Amino acid sequence: MPSLALTLDPALPTVELTRRLVDLESVSGHEGAIAEAVEAALRALPHLEVLRDGDAVVARTTLGRGSRAVIAGHLDTVPVNGNLPSRLESGPDGDVLWGRGTVDMKGGCAVMLALAASITEPVVDVTWVFYDHEEVDSSLNGLGRLAHNHPELLAADFAILGEPTGGEVEGGCNGTLRAEIRTRGKRAHSARSWMGDNAIHSLAPVLAALAAYQPESIEVDGLVYREGLNAVGIAGGVAGNVVPDDAVVTVNYRFAPSRNAADAEAVVRALFAGFEVEITDVAAGARPGLDDSLAQAFMAAVGGEAKPKYGWTDVARFAALGIPAVNYGPGDPLLAHADDERVPVDQIERCEQGLRAWLTAF
Repeated sequence: MPSLALTLDPALPTVELTRRLVDLESVSGHEGAIAEAVEAALRALPHLEVLRDGDAVVARTTLGRGSRAVIAGHLDTVPVNGNLPSRLESGPDGDVLWGRGTVDMKGGCAVMLALAASITEPVVDVTWVFYDHEEVDSSLNGLGRLAHNHPELLAADFAILGEPTGGEVEGGCNGTLRAEIRTRGKRAHSARSWMGDNAIHSLAPVLAALAAYQPESIEVDGLVYREGLNAVGIAGGVAGNVVPDDAVVTVNYRFAPSRNAADAEAVVRALFAGFEVEITDVAAGARPGLDDSLAQAFMAAVGGEAKPKYGWTDVARFAALGIPAVNYGPGDPLLAHADDERVPVDQIERCEQGLRAWLTAF
């Protein structure tokens, strides 16, 4: 039986390498086998220095170039649901690879592994980061752990995250905030409801404010980010015959990267003034960073026009370190986590070509 290292021979065509990565099941929390395979494949390459932190693998060139780029991707996936092993199908628009992780984001990781092996003298020094626990609580995130344990490994002038973007560049990302809007009342028997104060009824103005809210579209460094504020959960009630004394609406605010966490909190608190508001989670976004010289060279090499990233991604972790960062990878982000997750082969090949052109020719 071939070893995992042989299964991940980075000299394979990138589409086949993607299939082999996909077929190494790696649901969050179970990345050990795939991390070992990636590490073994990279350690066989004499031009790379390889380090391991938990189930995160870092490989980097040390050529003394004037600039350094980080190119990163996560190895874990959401749970499998009848969508492994992978399968390759031909259609009128070309070949399509199906399976868990094809979009999010083993296609991007395959491109990274192939280029890390084949480009021995890139024009910038490159740090390749394959990390764990992206699909779960942010406190477990392997990239965050690296930033805490080994910040020197992430030092760079520019960063690319291989998140699915349909093979187009998406700059920066929106920030995200979650808050609980709570109302309190007085319990009573529902047969004598006038003796109580219904906390659920008191949420009506909160829901009305959310329904009437008009999200802003904010231009940041040439890209227009659309914001959003929505109820994502509601809870309240004690029993079928009790007027509730406590109710809460959970809201999620997606805010443009021109705002910081304090700005976002101020927006939410102002909208729900007079209500009890608890901020339960907030993560600032990332500005596009496309005015950076390395970013401009990257855009010239890959072509097309940059778009904004509406969802939050780990580019924000690079932004927090002062590193301009973009998202660029194969796969339709709308198919990430879907049971019919699939990626057109031409997008994998196009991303490989684009990154290769940037790392070798600018």
